[in-house]
Amino acid sequence: MKDAAPSTQPETFYLKDYTPFGYVVERVELVFRLSPEATRVLSKIRFAPNPDVSDRVFFLHGEKLKLISAQIDGEEVAPNVTDTGLSCEVPDTPFTWEAEVEINPKANTALEGLYMSNGMYCTQCEAEGFRKITYYPDRPDVMSIFNVRIEGDEKVMLSNGNPGESGEGFAEWHDPWPKPAYLFALVAGDLVNHPDRFTTRSGKDVELNIWVRPGDEGKCAFGMEALKKSMTWDEEVYGREYDLDVFNIVAVDDFNMGAMENKGLNIFNSSCVLASPETSTDANFERIEAIIAHEYFHNWTGNRITCRDWFQLCLKEGLTVYRDAQFTADMRSAPVKRIEDVIELRARQFPEDNGPLAHPVRPEAFQEINNFYTATVYEKGAEVIGMLKRLVGDEAYYKALDLYFDRHDGQACTIEDWIKVFEDSTGRDLAQFKNWYSQAGTPRLSVEESFEDGTYTLTFRQMSPPTPGQDHKDPKVIPIAVGLLSPTGDEVLPTTVLEMTEAEQSFSFEGFKTRPIPSILRDFSAPVILTRESSAKERAFLLAHDTDPFTRWEAGRELAKASRIAMVTDGASPDSNYLEALQSLVRDDHLDPAFRALVLAPPTESEIAQALADQGVTPDPDAIHDAAETFAQTLAQSLSDSLPRLFAATLVDGAYVPDAKGAGLRALNGRILGLLTRIDGGEAATKQFETANNMTVQNSALACLLKAEKGDAQSQAFFEQWQDDRLVMDKWFGLQVATARPERAPAIAQSMTKHPLFTIKNPNRFRAVMGALAMNHAGFHKADGSGYRLLADQLIALDPLNPQTTARMCSAFQTWKRYDAGRQDKIRAELKRIKATEGLSRDTNEMVSRILDA
Repeated sequence: MKDAAPSTQPETFYLKDYTPFGYVVERVELVFRLSPEATRVLSKIRFAPNPDVSDRVFFLHGEKLKLISAQIDGEEVAPNVTDTGLSCEVPDTPFTWEAEVEINPKANTALEGLYMSNGMYCTQCEAEGFRKITYYPDRPDVMSIFNVRIEGDEKVMLSNGNPGESGEGFAEWHDPWPKPAYLFALVAGDLVNHPDRFTTRSGKDVELNIWVRPGDEGKCAFGMEALKKSMTWDEEVYGREYDLDVFNIVAVDDFNMGAMENKGLNIFNSSCVLASPETSTDANFERIEAIIAHEYFHNWTGNRITCRDWFQLCLKEGLTVYRDAQFTADMRSAPVKRIEDVIELRARQFPEDNGPLAHPVRPEAFQEINNFYTATVYEKGAEVIGMLKRLVGDEAYYKALDLYFDRHDGQACTIEDWIKVFEDSTGRDLAQFKNWYSQAGTPRLSVEESFEDGTYTLTFRQMSPPTPGQDHKDPKVIPIAVGLLSPTGDEVLPTTVLEMTEAEQSFSFEGFKTRPIPSILRDFSAPVILTRESSAKERAFLLAHDTDPFTRWEAGRELAKASRIAMVTDGASPDSNYLEALQSLVRDDHLDPAFRALVLAPPTESEIAQALADQGVTPDPDAIHDAAETFAQTLAQSLSDSLPRLFAATLVDGAYVPDAKGAGLRALNGRILGLLTRIDGGEAATKQFETANNMTVQNSALACLLKAEKGDAQSQAFFEQWQDDRLVMDKWFGLQVATARPERAPAIAQSMTKHPLFTIKNPNRFRAVMGALAMNHAGFHKADGSGYRLLADQLIALDPLNPQTTARMCSAFQTWKRYDAGRQDKIRAELKRIKATEGLSRDTNEMVSRILDA
């Protein structure tokens, strides 16, 4: 990691160039004198030469700062100041650096550093936001103890660590645990708290608070219970206790991310912590529970042990995503959670992995680190952890984690440190396994089978296609979980993990009288694309009999995709075998309702487009949409006699409880209602909307009515009921676009951007509209290019205000090369228009350039 100012051209940083910072930061003292347009930040930092670095350069990062004064050991100095930082001659012995800067939080629309959110001071320092607060070595391998004093008129003033002295107009905070600057946090404003307490297993009493704006106190109870569950779970499963006297969470309206794990002061996007039955859906409750757990788990996997540099981002994020997935599986349904994770992985990470934005789980180069907070780093990073655990076994995994915490507590580490812990703990050579961290792209796994003289053999071949900058890929270690079923549906081989290490490898099983039926990649044991020739009859058999929930669901998914593809390419009718299998499954009251809901959920239109592209067929978004509508209508008609009974059977009576059982029933009820609305003209949906006692069923009913173009009155009633609730209104904005017929989607999205309650400055509202447009597959890809043009217009307008959100939304264009020449030309023109924008941020420039270079 270089410590020099970049040139006027975007600078590329390389993993291979990492060098330690030349100085150790022994302690940090900060004073904030808050003022909306002219906050003064006084820093007093004790530096000492790093004995491990011979060629030392004193460079402190700093952006958009007005330097008032600078001193070394009390003497005024005149550093060399640039747009990216400052350098100065310093002693070869320990010294104290002092600086005073002025910043303008009110003008900070990028939501990085210190900014204002509806009158409240807030910070976001990951990845490189601290350099917009004061001059500092803003890199994750520089860790120190922080003492903070906040001065101002605000009712509540918070920072990291434990509270110190406070009084009229000031509050002091001390964080005893060394941390990098990206974990610094400060919040000040008119806030009220939802308090609680937690006693750790060693008897430590911890004060807990969720801080919110007045009026939101009633939406904190679920979040607090999720926090306490997370603290208990981390003690019981990983042996990790909390280590401060207080744990604070703050809900902020304007936030680029979901939440941030700052030590002792987690800052949350309001949508990820505030919940009530009237305003939040089951999906909101589950997401809140998972995100609160995720940020809390970072206390050890990210804070106590952090990453040496930003190339190692997956070290903290992949591991913590895996831990929060374990938590949700334990709190709710493990099979349902696993299937949902795979759906998300395929929807977000697979397109990334197989397109112009592909990069390894640990990148080797970047221009703007904010662009690497990706599904590859997070979700695929978690899959890599899961594979490692599957390969070494549960007992060895937790033994290795204990060693990791003992060996590296208080350090900034690398993937090599992580792998070495497992090698030392288990005695395994994991050099080949590291390919998962260094190679981009989703491996293709094909399989052939043979049966002779009672021996059944599976022969696997693995291939990783070329990705930007990587043409050749060595074989990976792939754990393949396999089970075998008899023709009668009995399991004749329970789940067995095959460890594939070669490009081609065979595995044999003996002693069978009849040819078994394989269940391959159980529990989605590796993030690969599996191809295997199998009949619709066999897939239907697995859907009916497989004992593994994931491969059972997968069999249904493959049936659905095959039927949908045949409808698009050959004009076929919906597959009757699949329809019969769905009818049987949805009527099976013995099955988990949440699982039945997942099986009923069709493949997305984007998923079908990618499947067609993989077969060398140029996808037609309109034809794909028409096939989806035809199939849904046919399914509804085939179930018409059962739908009213199924709908009634899945209604949840009584008070709303956000637990897994109720959520599963409501999920299935929503799927049934969507089909029923196609039959009854919206009668049941209208009644459900009018009688709803929670947001899940109200939102579901409104979505069904809008999709059937019968919900204008209900949409207006919803708006009038909830127009003062910002989070519910995000749902309303999104529904207008998500449910729109493709030919109308761009125009409706355009009208939403003109709505009085739309603001481009709020990331949640922007994503609600433009994210919904990008997800409306045929609408976004409307042949006249109006969807592309609208998104480009909005991105160009947003970029000067918020480069992070702009850059991330550019990913909507990443699959452009799979479409026809006309659509490609239109997307290319919009990407070039964005790139040609004067003053384009480096965040957006990098993303657009990578997509254009596909």
